[in-house]
Amino acid sequence: MADEIIEEKQGAGETVGEPVELTDEELDRIADTAIAALQDIFKYFNVGEVTIDEYEGDEGELILDITGDDLAVLIGRHGKTLDALQFLVSAITVRTIGYRYPVVVDIEGYKGRQRQKLESIARSSANRAASQNRSIKLRPMTPYERRIVHITLRDDDRVETASEGEGSARHVVILPR
Repeated sequence: MADEIIEEKQGAGETVGEPVELTDEELDRIADTAIAALQDIFKYFNVGEVTIDEYEGDEGELILDITGDDLAVLIGRHGKTLDALQFLVSAITVRTIGYRYPVVVDIEGYKGRQRQKLESIARSSANRAASQNRSIKLRPMTPYERRIVHITLRDDDRVETASEGEGSARHVVILPR
């Protein structure tokens, strides 16, 4: 099954909307590259034996779910180490394959649980924005977290979402229609 992605060209921060069709072999290459990067990184941590399961997410992204005995060090406080691991694997994968394809690194379902919390926050904030007819500003979030909020609310006709701010202060604003 071929998936469609948007290829991004580096420089000037502009996205070029060239859809790229990927074959199963190309998807396997992306997964193999990301898994190899993870295994190389794990050599520097005392995490013991780990298992990396790969599957396709709801939005066409490649999800790598890592399970093992002592992985708390890879999640870190408030998921900061996991965010850094995600960034490294994405950067290595982009550099190796030559284009951006969404790869999500999860550890023992941590991001799945966080995703459920974010979806709940997004829906309750949308309800508040619609009922009070005012915009609701959420806390600063990572790009991955903001994406979850946007995806969760994209089919809600009562509200629209926008990202505002710069750097680590970037956040989602939910606006009533």
